[in-house]
Amino acid sequence: MGVTCIIIVGLIYLMWWIPTRGLANIHPNLPHIVGIVTAILSGLALCGTALLVLTTALGKDILFTRFMRLVVIKFLLPVIEAMGKLLGISKDTIRQSFIAMNNSLVQSQRLLVPADRILILLPHCLQLFDCEIKVTGDINKCVRCGRCDIMGLAELARKYQVDISVATGGTLARKVIIEKRPKLVVAVACERDLTSGIKDCYPLPVIGVLNDRPFGPCFNTRVDTEKIDAAIASVLTYA
Repeated sequence: MGVTCIIIVGLIYLMWWIPTRGLANIHPNLPHIVGIVTAILSGLALCGTALLVLTTALGKDILFTRFMRLVVIKFLLPVIEAMGKLLGISKDTIRQSFIAMNNSLVQSQRLLVPADRILILLPHCLQLFDCEIKVTGDINKCVRCGRCDIMGLAELARKYQVDISVATGGTLARKVIIEKRPKLVVAVACERDLTSGIKDCYPLPVIGVLNDRPFGPCFNTRVDTEKIDAAIASVLTYA
């Protein structure tokens, strides 16, 4: 992100320097006016990046956290992904950093959400591939055999009395969110699906938890239930 910011500032500088070669011929003060505008834009870019880094590092809502999430999600992420491609950095590495930053920004807002407005959203690949009882749409069908993480997650949802759903893809996940209308989502998925989901759900806050894929993508995946427990506990209010 720091490299991306420097490049943006450099491009802003070029946008000023190139026209000024001829701006003085139009009006002698025009180069100075354009220079002031350029300095302001550069200052905003640098201050915005510093504010974003401080908010992420300190975990505190300093200023404009919700707006900064919008900037990161809608504008910076595509630029950073493009820079990563040029520098040979994998998309998954960049997405992991994006998810971590998003989580930090969400948690820095110190949100307090009642249990009935929290949704745990899970991918279907957490259930064993050969399980005959499909829990998609209704996790209560789980017989609690303990062979996969669904049992622990169902028990976690019951512990906190929060909604929990298993979705087979992005379309069904969006349908669940529209129907349940949560104020906060704790989502489990891979880097690609989490990044896409966070972008699609904005401004709804989403805390993303990456799944583990010991057998490859979309097949008998696992997740650390303690991370989900901690995410819920950090925002839950009983008031």
